[in-house]
Amino acid sequence: MRRNKIYIGLLLTVALALASCNRKTVYYHYEHAPVSGWEKTDVLDFYIPSVSAGTYREELGLRIDKSFPFMGLCLVIKQTILPSGYVHSDTLNCSLIDEEGNNKGPGLSYYQYNFHVNTLQLQDGDSLHITVKHNMKREIMPGISDVGIRLDKQ
Repeated sequence: MRRNKIYIGLLLTVALALASCNRKTVYYHYEHAPVSGWEKTDVLDFYIPSVSAGTYREELGLRIDKSFPFMGLCLVIKQTILPSGYVHSDTLNCSLIDEEGNNKGPGLSYYQYNFHVNTLQLQDGDSLHITVKHNMKREIMPGISDVGIRLDKQ
């Protein structure tokens, strides 16, 4: 009996170690937006420390709740590569709710979405400053709880 517990414990430890290691992910962080209302002037900032040379996939994560009032969301994502100072802006139109009013993302009370933003070619020592803001006609956007950035080396 004791031997079985040791084997099970060892197996769980190895499984957790393998599941938690993703060497391709360089950066993965969420910033909180007030669910009661993300103001149009509020900018979410993400700072990614220096990376090695290579090609990177940039992805935006989004979490909303049931109070989100629209079918989609327009976001402006601005990437500044340092030290060169190169600036690139993307507009991302996120389709979140279908025509019947059903959320397209998985979840129960909060819904998760992931959207490809850009593929970046970075040099040794480059770092990134990424800003995200909404670009909707409505000044205060309720129902958005978190916005995140993920950077994976390809």
